[in-house]
Amino acid sequence: MRLGIPSKGRLSELATGLLNQAGLSFRRQNRGLFARVSGLPIDLIFLRTDDIPTLCAEGAIDMGITGSDLVEEAGANVEQRMAFGVGRCRLAFCVPDDEDYTDASQLDGKRIATSFPHVTEQYLATKNAKAHLVSLSGSVEAMIRLGVADAIVDLVETGSTLAANRLRILEEIGHYETVLIQNEAHRCKEVANRLVSRLEGVVLARDYSLVEYNIPRSQLGEAEKITPGFNSPTINSLEDKDWCAIQVMVRRGEVVEVMERLKEIGASGIFEMTINNCRL
Repeated sequence: MRLGIPSKGRLSELATGLLNQAGLSFRRQNRGLFARVSGLPIDLIFLRTDDIPTLCAEGAIDMGITGSDLVEEAGANVEQRMAFGVGRCRLAFCVPDDEDYTDASQLDGKRIATSFPHVTEQYLATKNAKAHLVSLSGSVEAMIRLGVADAIVDLVETGSTLAANRLRILEEIGHYETVLIQNEAHRCKEVANRLVSRLEGVVLARDYSLVEYNIPRSQLGEAEKITPGFNSPTINSLEDKDWCAIQVMVRRGEVVEVMERLKEIGASGIFEMTINNCRL
């Protein structure tokens, strides 16, 4: 099976880290284009991130890791197997702070600089608007100041870059993140499913922590309301028959609040531990 991953940049580092954590061992020599995964029939191909959707749709690769924004821009007929929950961003129309635009439809006939001309054109069509699109492959934030465009369509994460360029979000087109895609022919189905299973274990583990604590048996019912787990928590007896030990998975973003609530009902010895991988 041929798996395409970004050859450089932040998404390349992210993809490599995910694959390594999922147990895929490989070595890329001298920034080469190919690498063989040890112990699995998988060849890695290092590609431009924005080429991955098209190459996957055309069957040059069987699967690929890329951004869902690039999949939509390419109009690629591929199957999205999973989202990684990272690399989240918004694609938005952005205009100067001092302009009084209130809706994207007001950009009809204006010049718009963007790296996403296909998505932009489609969205404007829903507004019965058409603009002169200036297609660029790099940063577009400075195009208004340079007089190239009246507005831009660009990816927004924190908004700090917009603020630095005295821009504001007029309207959002969509939300995107890093995804795993697959060619619709589903070649090497067994290997592909095995890869998905491994990556799902890594992604799920990143979202959860393992919480352990001791609780009086009299408070066990209250504790289970706070930490119900997936099916149920793991409950072990302690030498003191009036106490028991609990192990349970908790969403990482909720751990601090959960620990506080457990403390309030009499729990002690409360610990949070990292989960590197899991299967549920």
